[in-house]
Amino acid sequence: MLIDSRVSLISAGTERMLVDFGRAGLIAKARQQPEKVKMVLDKVKTDGLLTTVDAVRSKLDQPIPLGYCNVGTVRDLGKGVDGFKPGDRVVSNGAHADVVSVPKNLCAKVPDSVSDDAASFVVLASIGLQGVRLAQPTLGEAFVVTGAGLIGLLTVQLLLANGARVLALDFDEKKLELARRFGAETCNPGKGEDPVAAGMTFSRGQGVDGVIITASTDSSDPVMQAARMCRKRGRIVLVGVTGLELNRADFYEKELSFQVSCSYGPGRYDSDYEDRGNDYPLGFVRWTEQRNFEAVLDMMAAGRIDVAPLISHRFDFADAPKAYDLLSTDKGVLGILLEYSEPTDQRHAKSVTLKERAAAAAGEPVVGFIGAGNYASRMLIPAFKEAGADLRTIASSGGSSGVVHGRKNGFAEASSDASGVIADDAINTIAIVTRHDSHARLTVEALKAGKHVFVEKPLALTMDELSQVEEAYAQSDRLLMVGFNRRFSPLTQKMKALLAGVSEPKAFIMTMNAGAIPADHWTQDPAVGGGRIIGEACHLIDLMRYLAGAPIIGVSASAMGGAANATLDKASITLNFAYGSFGTIHYLANGGASFPKERIEVFAEAGTLQIDNFLKLCGFNWKGFKKQSLMRQDKGQGPCAKAFLDAVRDGGASPIAAEELFEVARVSIEAAEMLKG
Repeated sequence: MLIDSRVSLISAGTERMLVDFGRAGLIAKARQQPEKVKMVLDKVKTDGLLTTVDAVRSKLDQPIPLGYCNVGTVRDLGKGVDGFKPGDRVVSNGAHADVVSVPKNLCAKVPDSVSDDAASFVVLASIGLQGVRLAQPTLGEAFVVTGAGLIGLLTVQLLLANGARVLALDFDEKKLELARRFGAETCNPGKGEDPVAAGMTFSRGQGVDGVIITASTDSSDPVMQAARMCRKRGRIVLVGVTGLELNRADFYEKELSFQVSCSYGPGRYDSDYEDRGNDYPLGFVRWTEQRNFEAVLDMMAAGRIDVAPLISHRFDFADAPKAYDLLSTDKGVLGILLEYSEPTDQRHAKSVTLKERAAAAAGEPVVGFIGAGNYASRMLIPAFKEAGADLRTIASSGGSSGVVHGRKNGFAEASSDASGVIADDAINTIAIVTRHDSHARLTVEALKAGKHVFVEKPLALTMDELSQVEEAYAQSDRLLMVGFNRRFSPLTQKMKALLAGVSEPKAFIMTMNAGAIPADHWTQDPAVGGGRIIGEACHLIDLMRYLAGAPIIGVSASAMGGAANATLDKASITLNFAYGSFGTIHYLANGGASFPKERIEVFAEAGTLQIDNFLKLCGFNWKGFKKQSLMRQDKGQGPCAKAFLDAVRDGGASPIAAEELFEVARVSIEAAEMLKG
């Protein structure tokens, strides 16, 4: 749904952490993410230092939308959305923005008796509610809430509404005063009060029934204190973030239960529920994210939750930077509301001017980029810029990444309207770097609009999509190029030159140590990413086709058996070529991270050539050649973009013949279908 925002709440704990992280230096960021440091060191070993530095800088340069507590009015509904209509007032986990796009299962209607201000706390309260549901309090039980921030104070009210007695722990006396106002007893360790002793006194010496930890700290003290103040078989639920250096004896002797709560409830991080709108049956999953939202709204409507004392500041959305400065400087702030005063009919401009448009030289490629994700911003846009393209407009679905990378790379305009970019008469070339399911559709649209097209792999996910692209190309006089950059790598070009004198058939072994990707990642979704064979192994199919220099006349594929290969990302593909060459591609997601990601080997005339991760080319018994190494990994993105742009300028043929592009796309789809059995 598209929602016009009315008010949103800054989540003080989460957003302060993100802002502080964003403002920290590289060393501080590394200290906060030791597991990422290990990944970086592994990448240095396989890809080289300079390539890794570029990758890290690019990742840190990706903008992260802030906020997840939004109240607004439905403006428009997407396909398949039911239960809502335009004009409905809803709460959602939308970010801080004038207009947000939110899946239906992450929205709930706001009752007339609940104000916008109150409703903005619903998503945050649902985080506490999920922790309460896991703790399963019963009437009269004694519970402790450690951390009296926004979520903690909401959790206090939820526990009291369940009939529990509550003790709140925090170092901030002002927050504890609010907890007392809601009906809780309090303990302030900052004043020398012992949390464990307070918990035992509060529970009349028996030990508390449960502890819900909503604090955010690196220390493990909250968990250790919780264990020591609990009764036998007490329950501890971690809603916030703490250290987890636990003493086994504390848990063992009392048979304590310890559980980490996941955000708003069942459905969180399940793309089938959140993105595709498939709800869980109520009879089997009583409380989901959406139903937790509704439960909180019902309690607000009944007066069981009071958020008015939690609102400490208000800012107009245009003054959001001031709100975040306050968040960073005043650790005692609670609920900061952002109010959206701009008229809704002025919010839907789909483009932002970044600089004045200069007149393009005759024949120069004037480029519109569709997509501003990690690969586009890190690799392709810099490659086009280095090749001298006139970067006119960059489009991204959310808008923010387009503005950030558009300004950084000298685009004249950022947009959220892909069709508008394609229709722009000033643009003669379109680069498509979006999710795979949109490649064919956007390519067809751009070709029909009379644009030259550079589309990232894969060209299409199905034979029907491929047929549509072929038909549009046949009716166009524009260039079509797919980003098969490996064939343009300097080492590939050297290998191709060394093979030029070989007349007999060649044998190829190509290994892609792809690494594991979660089964629910969008690239694994057949409808969105097409799976990893179509989406990534196509690179090696094209590379083998290029080095063989002959059409593919046969393909066979087999997948590793067993449930561990349900995503079909551990497979072997064998290609046969006209004139006798053949080769095998090993696409493997189960290899070691320190092993090179890509290795290309060619056997011919009693000699062997080997490219190791596009850093080094070695010749074994190859007459006149032993070794060539590069200072940094080069997979050919720069030369690939330059070759395409030069063809646009010169009016020449595409660097890769369209027939080869269609051939590789067809073989990739056929191989993926074979793996399904």
